[in-house]
Amino acid sequence: MAHMRAVSQDTFGGPEVLRTVELPRPEPLPTEVLVRVVAAGVNPVDVKTRGGGGMAGVLGEPPFVLGWDVSGVVEEVGFGVHTLTPGDEVYGMPWFPRPAGAYAGYVTAPSRQFARKPRSLSHEEAAAVPLAALTAWQALVDAAGVRSGQRVLVHAAAGGVGHFAVQFAKHLGAYVIGTARGGKHEWLRGLGADEVIDYTSVRFEQAVKDVDVVVDLVGDEHDATSTRSLEVLSPGGLLLAIPSGVSPDLLRRAEDRGLRASAFLVEPDGHALARIAELVDGGHVRVEVEEVFPLEQAGAAHERLAGGRARGKLVLRVG
Repeated sequence: MAHMRAVSQDTFGGPEVLRTVELPRPEPLPTEVLVRVVAAGVNPVDVKTRGGGGMAGVLGEPPFVLGWDVSGVVEEVGFGVHTLTPGDEVYGMPWFPRPAGAYAGYVTAPSRQFARKPRSLSHEEAAAVPLAALTAWQALVDAAGVRSGQRVLVHAAAGGVGHFAVQFAKHLGAYVIGTARGGKHEWLRGLGADEVIDYTSVRFEQAVKDVDVVVDLVGDEHDATSTRSLEVLSPGGLLLAIPSGVSPDLLRRAEDRGLRASAFLVEPDGHALARIAELVDGGHVRVEVEEVFPLEQAGAAHERLAGGRARGKLVLRVG
């Protein structure tokens, strides 16, 4: 039986529970592909799940292999696969929120959960895209239906999801406002933000109003960000509370004001990834990778991400 390197954990806990192991290489079932992982993205949900939160309820008790962002090369195709062939460079967010095991040398998943990797990106750059970009795309396009001329506020605009949300909202024709620390404002304006608010020195609800859609990537557990966001929405406006969801109290407050508040969870979407690849290769969307770590240093990547100051994405080099 063929084996592969992977980063696993035997218990919930801090970054120190992540360890490099040898595991059996998976085999593709019908309609699945076996992908040799070259790089894997690191996301906040990985950090939360490692500690027993996030998607731990879906993955169950350890041991398990974290990770959902994949960029790599198709090694083998199962019966019934017609869209991909061995040698194709692909990227994807397979199985989410079920276990995908991206922190490993190989993954298997349905072929249509992948798309061809953007030609203009390295595997390390491409691995930074799927979960963050799909979250931003599905939130703005599918959940909010953002239209040209609308006003969109993105909290944590400089993060992984945030920097894609700024660019997608701008591409859709919106007037884009972001919250971020002052040192990241010039960069965000370069991505298309029309206004940027330094949340460390200004209460955003005092600086912005008449917003149609708030993409809240922070949540009420941090300075009541979701609840305060209701104050900036226009009548009928939509709050998408992405990391923490919508509490009954938040929903009641929104309804009392004639506003909408919705939780959101991303799902695999090969078609959207193909469209995102077109935007990237067309020069309309940029991908920010702050740092690339070797697979064996997954714990260090988790420590870096948990610090909350990363610009864009962190990535593991696997292959």
